[in-house]
Amino acid sequence: VHSIDNELEDRSQTKPIVRTSLALCSSVYVATSFFAYLLFGEGTLSDVLANFDSDLHIPFSSVFNDIVRVSYVVHVMLVFPIVFFALRLNLDGLLFPTSRHISHDNRRFTIITVSLLVVIYLAANFIPSIWDAFQFTGATAAVLIGFIFPAMIILRDSYGIATKRDKVLAVTMIVLAVLSNSVALYSDAMSIFYRKVEA
Repeated sequence: VHSIDNELEDRSQTKPIVRTSLALCSSVYVATSFFAYLLFGEGTLSDVLANFDSDLHIPFSSVFNDIVRVSYVVHVMLVFPIVFFALRLNLDGLLFPTSRHISHDNRRFTIITVSLLVVIYLAANFIPSIWDAFQFTGATAAVLIGFIFPAMIILRDSYGIATKRDKVLAVTMIVLAVLSNSVALYSDAMSIFYRKVEA
């Protein structure tokens, strides 16, 4: 949202654009799940694309499977640059907050871009299932958004309204959040490890 907002000449267009995007995305997700259920019934997998690995028992099944796969590849090709742009910009702001903008520093731009691409390609090749990645990112994001970020806002206390008790509670909340997230990540890692050992 912020990268779109920065590109707009008229900032008042942000809300309609976000509303339209959310409506379109929601419509696509609902339509996908609805038609997947109509096509596969009770056999619909959580990863709908996995359903397209077999014969659908309809005319031109293999052609239909190929169309779905190609459309997904095109989707990823179009979405990746947008997501990557925001990732690179935010990582640069996190690592180099006082440096000039990344668009004016070719060396830093190249280093960050290549480093991120290497990490992404290694993860894509060595993480066996996207659901494993979702377990880790989901557990971490929930703790960050629900506990750590609000506590950090209290600790920053830009307006000077937090009491000493508020700050102690904020530190306690951060410590508990880090501990609980560590347990969740350890549990996820062990479940993946034991699943591989059993296989």
